[in-house]
Amino acid sequence: MAIKKGPTKGSGGKHRNALRGRGATPKAEDRVYHKAYRAKKIADRRKMADPRLAARRRAAKFTSDSDDLVIGRNAVLEALRVGVPSSQLYIAARIEHDDRTREIVKLASANGLSLMEADRLEMDRIAHSSNHQGVVLKVQPFEYSSLAELADRAEKKARAMEAANSAAARINARPLFIALDGVTDPQNLGAVIRSAAAFGANGVILPERRSASVTAAAWKVSAGAAAHMPVARVVNLNKAIDGLKERGYYVVGLDGGGDALVGETGFETDPLVVVLGSEGSGLSRLVREACDSIAGIPISNMVESLNASVAAGISLYAVARARREAAAAQA
Repeated sequence: MAIKKGPTKGSGGKHRNALRGRGATPKAEDRVYHKAYRAKKIADRRKMADPRLAARRRAAKFTSDSDDLVIGRNAVLEALRVGVPSSQLYIAARIEHDDRTREIVKLASANGLSLMEADRLEMDRIAHSSNHQGVVLKVQPFEYSSLAELADRAEKKARAMEAANSAAARINARPLFIALDGVTDPQNLGAVIRSAAAFGANGVILPERRSASVTAAAWKVSAGAAAHMPVARVVNLNKAIDGLKERGYYVVGLDGGGDALVGETGFETDPLVVVLGSEGSGLSRLVREACDSIAGIPISNMVESLNASVAAGISLYAVARARREAAAAQA
């Protein structure tokens, strides 16, 4: 019997795999056979060849937004003269040299810095500005010390000097720190570091937040004293002060409404921490409460307050004078 040929009724699932979905249709620019793909490749090559974008890519290899940069001929020259730790010097290609740039290159070479030549677009990108005068110096990050290390070192020195025959040597060797509460100007910080070095302090204490850092600007104002004066950063200044008090330190805060004058608190010959507040708000409440005494500097009524760095210099001088007088009385 002949079998009638023809389509069977229903697939019975025989073509189910062929009907399965394959996902979203790729974009035209992602299909290698499409003209949009070729147009995208041409646009990418043109973009890579753009000199402005190429300059940005090259500059990004050497610098970032977090780098500490010194910009301009005068600023770079001053930084190199005082010995700011640096890693690289960028010089614009075809720069018109003068006495400053010649000395800059000479100092950079003497200090073993890497000299990088860059075109104008690259220099603009590195400096994040077009006002760089063709010279940019990349500064190394400052190395902070821990407060425990500074206190251990100061106390070890004081114990060693207790056997000295000189009363002045014994008293002057007693630990002295200056702490800054809310001082945000790096130039003020640099001046404080310079004063601390001048009057024999053992270190400067900074909080990590709401405080200036030892940047190139602070280093320059310190006139190189930052290379010799250790600086500690603490998470919580109030807790750091409490920790030093447990080690036998006394704390004197500087404020206009103090109950004593600087140098006359009675704690000058003891292990001492002098705390300086900001010009605007002064000492914070918790830090003020942690102080053993609040001292003021007598000034004219015509002036509301002193610059923070000036106040630091006066207070450190007052401590040094009080220690000299105490040593003379024991002699």
